[in-house]
Amino acid sequence: MLSLFSGTTRDCEGIHRRSFLQIGALSGLGLSLPMWLAGRKAAGGSPSSRDVNCILIWSQGGVSHHDTLDPKPNAPVSVRGEFQAIDTAVPGVKFTDICPTLAKELGRYSVLRGWNPKNGSHGTADQYVMSGRKFNPAVPYPCYGSVVSYHKGFKSAMPPFVQLGSSVDRRFGGGTSGVLGLEYNPFEIVADPNADKFTVRDITPPQGITSDRVDRRRRMLGAVDALQRQVELQPQAFDALDEHYKTAFQMITASETKQAFAIEDEDGKLRDAYGRNKFGQSCLLARRLVEAGVRFVTITDGGWDTHANNFKSLRDSRVPPVDKALPQLLADLDQRGLLGNTLVCWLSDFGRTPKVNSASGRDHWATAGFALMAGAGVPGGMVLGSTDDEGGFVTKDEYGSEDLAATVYTKLGIPVELIAKSQDGRPIRLIEGNPIKEWC
Repeated sequence: MLSLFSGTTRDCEGIHRRSFLQIGALSGLGLSLPMWLAGRKAAGGSPSSRDVNCILIWSQGGVSHHDTLDPKPNAPVSVRGEFQAIDTAVPGVKFTDICPTLAKELGRYSVLRGWNPKNGSHGTADQYVMSGRKFNPAVPYPCYGSVVSYHKGFKSAMPPFVQLGSSVDRRFGGGTSGVLGLEYNPFEIVADPNADKFTVRDITPPQGITSDRVDRRRRMLGAVDALQRQVELQPQAFDALDEHYKTAFQMITASETKQAFAIEDEDGKLRDAYGRNKFGQSCLLARRLVEAGVRFVTITDGGWDTHANNFKSLRDSRVPPVDKALPQLLADLDQRGLLGNTLVCWLSDFGRTPKVNSASGRDHWATAGFALMAGAGVPGGMVLGSTDDEGGFVTKDEYGSEDLAATVYTKLGIPVELIAKSQDGRPIRLIEGNPIKEWC
């Protein structure tokens, strides 16, 4: 959960009465939101003329390209592994047999087999791939969602940037707002949307807290405010804070907020089509969030670091939810007329070694992997780039993480020459690289 109280709350005697009331009576209602909202408004945000949303699927750990979307069926078994190659919807293109739905639905999306991660280390991968900038301890670069939030701001009562799950390595700032400031960090939802009683902390009032009780607490806060105003003589500061508390209450009570998280209202057959698991229901929830006005949703999915038992892990647990939910997400967005203005990406840390190790696993590989994009004008059915006979190195149409970032930002209508100011006033160029011309 975000820690959003950053102002001074103590005097020589300890905690102010107002702070006590905020924390003790209101934090359970999600009213740590106001200080976050205050920072968001102060920093601004200009709506873009191109209002495209994004859903990013982040498979943390490093997805094996050999065993999914770039198989090497003619290589020795020590490279090929245990899976067979199958035909896809595009003649001449093959995936592995654990990706049957992705193979069938290739016409809806494009795959980059020419991605060079230029990195084989966890932590820095989360930072590098999700921002398009190499790790720099002096300049923590922000991730895509934070830049979108910074540049475009709110579209509705919903936060502009939401992260589902917590499978992001943040040791080097991966998935965070970096130099832009804490107010542009994602609004995190760690609860499982597949759970029977799915609720969202900081949005859903705790059980037993009725709307009347919320109103009573709001009036109580107002009474303490009035006393505190007289003592501290800060009317302008209190007026500003009141506005942000009002916005926080609006977020909690807004119809689009309630509707977005009411995943139980979806037709049971559609929920089945996504898959009754955390990943599948997260994809469905991401679609609902985009409909409600969230600009950028990151779906995190861990467990892809398959140094041992690579084939069993991919076959039994990792790939099937993605093979089911990702094509369904694209089909659902398309049927609702949302795919044209929603970019969908599937990214991971890096690829994995051509040679299978002694533990029936694959280790980190820094020079080859894949990326998948769909929607927002990305052509369907294009497989771009290729790797050598063992899947170790890119041999055609090589692109790096900088280019993936430039592609994402171009699709979202954010200028690749965007300059932002850090909190200490330094101008920072956020984006390098060149958009993938075949997709833009």
